[in-house]
Amino acid sequence: MREIGVSLIREKICELFLSANYAISEDIACAVMEARESEEEPLAKTVLSQLSENYEIAKAESLPICQDTGMAIVFAEVGQDVHIVGGDFFSAVNDGMKRAYDEGYLRKSVLKDPLFERINTGDNSPVILHTDIVSGDKIKLTAVAKGFGSENMSKMRIFTPAEVEQIPDFIADTVADAGSNSCPPVIVGVGLGGTVEKAALLAKKATIRPIGSHNENPGYAALEKSLLSRINRLGIGPAGLGGSATALAVNLEYHPCHIASVPVVVNLCCHASRHSSCTI
Repeated sequence: MREIGVSLIREKICELFLSANYAISEDIACAVMEARESEEEPLAKTVLSQLSENYEIAKAESLPICQDTGMAIVFAEVGQDVHIVGGDFFSAVNDGMKRAYDEGYLRKSVLKDPLFERINTGDNSPVILHTDIVSGDKIKLTAVAKGFGSENMSKMRIFTPAEVEQIPDFIADTVADAGSNSCPPVIVGVGLGGTVEKAALLAKKATIRPIGSHNENPGYAALEKSLLSRINRLGIGPAGLGGSATALAVNLEYHPCHIASVPVVVNLCCHASRHSSCTI
């Protein structure tokens, strides 16, 4: 049994959210530059150049990549041989996030009540925490700052077995319907199977899968590639101003499902896919 103090967890979460908001991951930066090189539309090429310049300025000057610094999400893989000491895990994660948003002057966008009492919590809390118990004596933490221009354009539908051939159309149509509202170029995260909540979680995780990676199942990998090509022929382009770079990736994840249905969630993420990970 290995002991990990909450003070270390709090410190690392703070660092991760600051890093995520200031420094885009290398795979996203490279994908945007590659899209710029292959883009034929002059205006789209200019937009992609501006995105790359924005990434560089944000990192160099420790400024937010986007004014919407997102709702805070944490994926935690906790080793079963870890004993957390000095306090409770959720409070440590939440406090670390709040510290980052306070010290980093990051916009706090969370409301206490979605319907009646729409008052800002004042510290971007609470964090959305997803915890998996895994083998080992370490904790892997992934902080995600999810912007809601793209989140608002996400969709969910349950398909019957007789309708599964419509699933690719549903995915592509979700991007088409979003148009410029999802701040393209986007990462299209898709969760298939399981239950409603499982499909949604798979889709969210898919948005932070490295650009250029593919599902290990050859059939799903082929579907990812065909959907990416189809979506990039929509003509929406960067910032919705036309061009071929509507999406940087289509990432599909699947889970065994009940014989009666196939839940499908499409979670869109803008080019500012802000996430950062560490293992302690």
